[in-house]
Amino acid sequence: MAKSKIVYYCRNCGAEAPKWLGRCPSCGQWNTYVEEVVRTKTPSEHHSNRDKDSRPLKLTEISSAGEERLNTGIGEFNRVLGGGLVKGSVVLLGGEPGIGKSTLALQMALSLDGEQVLYVSGEESNRQIKIRAERLGLANENCYFLSETSLDAVFNQITNLRPGLIIIDSVQTLQDDSLDSSPGSISQVRECAARLLRLAKETSTPVILIGHITKDGTLAGPKVLEHIVDTVLIFEGDHHYVYRILRPVKNRFGTTAELGIFEMLQSGLREVVNPSEILINKNNEGLSGIAIGATIDGIRPFLIEVQALVSTAAYGMPQRIATGYDVRRLNMLLAVLEKRAGFKLATRDVFLNIAGGIKINDPGLDLAVIIAVLSSNFDKPVHKNICMSAEIGLSGEIRTVSRIEQRIREAAKLGYKKILISSGYENKITIPEKNITIVSVSKVEEALKYLFASER
Repeated sequence: MAKSKIVYYCRNCGAEAPKWLGRCPSCGQWNTYVEEVVRTKTPSEHHSNRDKDSRPLKLTEISSAGEERLNTGIGEFNRVLGGGLVKGSVVLLGGEPGIGKSTLALQMALSLDGEQVLYVSGEESNRQIKIRAERLGLANENCYFLSETSLDAVFNQITNLRPGLIIIDSVQTLQDDSLDSSPGSISQVRECAARLLRLAKETSTPVILIGHITKDGTLAGPKVLEHIVDTVLIFEGDHHYVYRILRPVKNRFGTTAELGIFEMLQSGLREVVNPSEILINKNNEGLSGIAIGATIDGIRPFLIEVQALVSTAAYGMPQRIATGYDVRRLNMLLAVLEKRAGFKLATRDVFLNIAGGIKINDPGLDLAVIIAVLSSNFDKPVHKNICMSAEIGLSGEIRTVSRIEQRIREAAKLGYKKILISSGYENKITIPEKNITIVSVSKVEEALKYLFASER
């Protein structure tokens, strides 16, 4: 007979303890232990793999052939994964509620050709899924849908169907009948993920798990869930904007420096192949407070529009508000302008916005930020054919940034005639662009004199 017992699990790292602890001895976090009622298995109930031939191998005995990948039918998803889904891999797709995780997974299931797909939904009925599929305007005769929360029932259907891809929406809704705890608990999520991982490795079937995000922005469930899977993808974006970013946090079969950009439409998610064209307003000629910066997120270069508004502080205490940009770095750049360049902005409100709802942490956007701020302060527009990419130091020097050649190529491709960069590259730029003029500056004063010669 199986016995039930009460144990305590850490929500952060999954550590187990026989009693409640205020501080987890494993990860050091406070107040993360939760109570779980679990059912211990008898020896006959345990899944045993002892009959398998398992022996250690030498490095020379291991095949070095590349992983066989499955084309998902979505180019941006393939890009983030490193070329497609690896057979036998487990991918965890997380994101906030309503951001489009289920839409992305359903769109991929209906776009996949040549493979049978099993889409398991524990949150929606089959009728609800069909309504969403009709809205997407997609159909796939090889895609099967199952509205089920019992893991054993799901495994029975997998055995009968033998699909080439399994999608679970979501892992928090699955329940292993051998455990007495409720769905979504730490023990349930951990055991269900472990069994699905075992299935993926034994049958070489890729599995995509959709997971929820907690209020503090982390994936729900134990931290061990992220260690179990091969790839962790975060689908993020602002609900007030149409753009979504798919960003890898962990990838055993590729780089984590890639990212995929999508546009949320009524008919589903549209891939954004060239993000620069949609993030820049072509009709901003004659408008002050706008500067174009060449940035890189992951390994993808694109141009972004930086908008600034400088006005007189109406309430005594000047405001510093930034959307899509670190407000602390904005304060630092304003201090550099006041100390090194002599611009008095201490009594002025400064508002900064990164167009398109994109969040940028690239220091190469520093020069575009200060140029946008001064353009608004002077009420004088920057020429529409000029962009810039450089980091600003605390001494007012203009510093180099990584992969400058990719930024220059992206600016030339979009028709920009001039780009302001640091003078510290010397002869490091080996492939000059013929269609764009490179303007090298070493200090903030030089850049301001070049763009606003008659203003001070």
